[in-house]
Amino acid sequence: MSADDDARRLQAANPTGWFEDLYAAADAGTAAVPWDVPHPQAHLAEWANGLDGTGRSALVVGCGFGRDSEFLASLGFDVTAFDVSPTAIAAVRARHPGSAVSYVVADLLNPPAGWHRAFDLVVENMTVQALPPALHAEAAGRVAGLTGGTLLVLAVARDEGPEPDGPPWPLTRAEVGAFAADGLTERSVVRDNGRWVAEFVRQVAMN
Repeated sequence: MSADDDARRLQAANPTGWFEDLYAAADAGTAAVPWDVPHPQAHLAEWANGLDGTGRSALVVGCGFGRDSEFLASLGFDVTAFDVSPTAIAAVRARHPGSAVSYVVADLLNPPAGWHRAFDLVVENMTVQALPPALHAEAAGRVAGLTGGTLLVLAVARDEGPEPDGPPWPLTRAEVGAFAADGLTERSVVRDNGRWVAEFVRQVAMN
């Protein structure tokens, strides 16, 4: 069974809590995590080319084994990264024992109150699409609420129409637009090689 098959089997059995199931199975050696790769997501690396994060905070949603989190930290950001899976957080801390990233266990659908609009940059890389479509709008709103400045959303794209069997459940253009919530404004949405690369910003009122 492939890593993708492992993820699909666990998603189907437990649509919102399957992350811990998958990471625990991987820790036990009975499954593989399909996104366990050593480099940051390609669209994130391209978007962040030349970016200096010094003096700025960043939050990574669904950090997994830390590929995007460590990349942002290398750009100078003060990074907080969270995952709903305690096993994933224990594993990423073990992999990066000297990391400057703050890795924490948290639930996107019930995030810490102190995180509201707390981060200069929020990166959401294909976590929302791993949830059932009925949860997409709520999850998008939660991500928006964490963003104090800029939100980058990366997701597999699909056209409008019948919902796919999933999982995962790629996002439609309308679902990407749902991240423009809690005062965020859509800056750009590009469909590139089957993926959405979407940027949203919070406009700060001027006195």
